[in-house]
Amino acid sequence: MFSVDTIEVAGLGNRSYLAGGGREAVVIDPPRDVDRVIAAAARRGVRISHVVETHVHNDYVTGGPELTRLTGAAYLVPAGARVAFERTPVRDGDSTVVDADAGLALRALATPGHTPHHTSYVLEEGGAAVAVFTGGSLLIGTVGRPDLVEPRLTGDLARAQHASAHRLADELPYETAVLPTHGFGSFCSAGRAEGGATTIGKERSANEALTRDVDTFVADLLAGLDEVPAYYAHMGPANAAGPAPVDLTPPAVADADEIAARLAAGEWVVDLRNRVAFAEGHVAGSLNFEAEGQLATYLAWLIPWGRPVTLLAESAGQLAAAQRELVRVGIDRPAAAATGEPSTWVREGERLAAFRRATFADLADLAGRADLAGRADPADPADLAGRHPGDGLVVLDVRRSSERAGGFIEGSVHIPVHALHGRLGEIPAGEVWVHCAGGMRAAIAASLLDAAGRQVVAVDDAFTGAEKSGLTVRTA
Repeated sequence: MFSVDTIEVAGLGNRSYLAGGGREAVVIDPPRDVDRVIAAAARRGVRISHVVETHVHNDYVTGGPELTRLTGAAYLVPAGARVAFERTPVRDGDSTVVDADAGLALRALATPGHTPHHTSYVLEEGGAAVAVFTGGSLLIGTVGRPDLVEPRLTGDLARAQHASAHRLADELPYETAVLPTHGFGSFCSAGRAEGGATTIGKERSANEALTRDVDTFVADLLAGLDEVPAYYAHMGPANAAGPAPVDLTPPAVADADEIAARLAAGEWVVDLRNRVAFAEGHVAGSLNFEAEGQLATYLAWLIPWGRPVTLLAESAGQLAAAQRELVRVGIDRPAAAATGEPSTWVREGERLAAFRRATFADLADLAGRADLAGRADPADPADLAGRHPGDGLVVLDVRRSSERAGGFIEGSVHIPVHALHGRLGEIPAGEVWVHCAGGMRAAIAASLLDAAGRQVVAVDDAFTGAEKSGLTVRTA
């Protein structure tokens, strides 16, 4: 009898797995905070005998070397992966016994596409396939994107993805469970995956790689690729070198003077509180990345790589959870941190900064009395929510280009949130009403604008309501 435990890495849209029998187990694509994996094995009462990687990951730092060191497990890595550490190279067709008593073995299947060396692993019980760990190959309804390794290889890797998906579908029984690493919100996914569980049979009828001919599939795949988070450039090299162990002990405590000094030095001070609390009062110059949002993805994407970061949190628990998320993307140690009430984060005599929040209905009401993109209504130049005569109303859309293609507010300025820090000078003069699809990224953008001294309003609303509110939404 076998079992599979799923270890969710929700903030990054990934999954790791612990699979085995009653005595021994294998871990597939472990997260960097390996204590979660060790705890899962302890709950099962199994020894981790093997740690395996489907590929050298581009979206997170692996915990493979550390888990191997702590458990003494064998570390299996595709033979084609160029790495600088000791491992057991795995080739197509290799079989590894996981738990002899349970009749469990792991068989490697070469499935290039997401990377040239990508390998899937078939879990066999008594010689019969019961599950396949597909990493970034066959996902739920889609595949892993092929453009993260080398631009010149993208077309060939897209075709390889199609072939690999067909190999899995042709060689494995319909009822085989498909257990991917990516595809639950990860930017490593080429498309939007729906659902949390699938099988080879379901994918044969629904997966775009298995329902389209290779030319159509490749053309659609390449046309639909989204932006690549900037921090991905650092993940592959870190994983190839062999990541260092993590340190999740609390960082040094920063008082108000140190927070001010770090801001003055150009360091990033990140407030982890929810966007409502941040807008109501925050340290001037600090930036808002909600702990409950996609903290690791967006902070790692936006921050100049290697810039010291100080974390401000409402509680020690929130701070600890944020540290855990950030080590997964290589932001290892905060320079300092503070917890508690924001009034204690500013020096005596200083006041907290604040900005307004609004809805699309509020924007529609205001836009009815002003042109967008920096032009005041000449008939009533002062009647623009307290702005000075001559100032304009600027609507800033910080969604990705792929999202904007589905509809945008007429006259709005478009700068994706991940590019905003370097393009603040492109935003017209006037009060900036910033929006995204739901509010989280608008809050990040509003904090960047506020820190830069701009007058800003964060639209904390779903974009699906923009047109219903009376705003003109166009698609071209």
